[in-house]
Amino acid sequence: MTYEELVKLAKDSYGKADAAKVKEHVAIQFNVTGEAAGAFYLEVKDGQVFVEPYEYYDRDVLVTAEDKVLADIISGKLSIEKAYLTKKVQAEGNLKKALLLKDLVMKKEAKKAPAKKAPAKKEAAEKKAPAKKEAAEKKAPAKKAPAKKAAAKKEDK
Repeated sequence: MTYEELVKLAKDSYGKADAAKVKEHVAIQFNVTGEAAGAFYLEVKDGQVFVEPYEYYDRDVLVTAEDKVLADIISGKLSIEKAYLTKKVQAEGNLKKALLLKDLVMKKEAKKAPAKKAPAKKEAAEKKAPAKKEAAEKKAPAKKAPAKKAAAKKEDK
């Protein structure tokens, strides 16, 4: 993974996150090691999330991690807490604000939660029902025609 791909992954993941409930300003700088070495930041401001490929000197938290670990955190495969406790991530500064990163991921995933399976079964049943109805109509078209004529005769009277 390149540095540009990692920043794009972060923008795509966090840029769509709902941060309306975050009332405070949060700035987290990520120092990336490994193949995608570089720095970028995530800022929560006025209910919006911004991710930019620059250093943020007045940051609340500085997070240092290998590119693969950071990609796993961004994609939700690894929690920020577990990464910190297993020393895959080093953090300096206000760690409470770093935990907001987890909240943003959770909000993002909640929006993309798949639909319940019950409606999918219902849709499949609805697709089968017209096929059964068509088959029944092909077998007995004469039965329906007289019923329609009888109904038309009733209307005429």
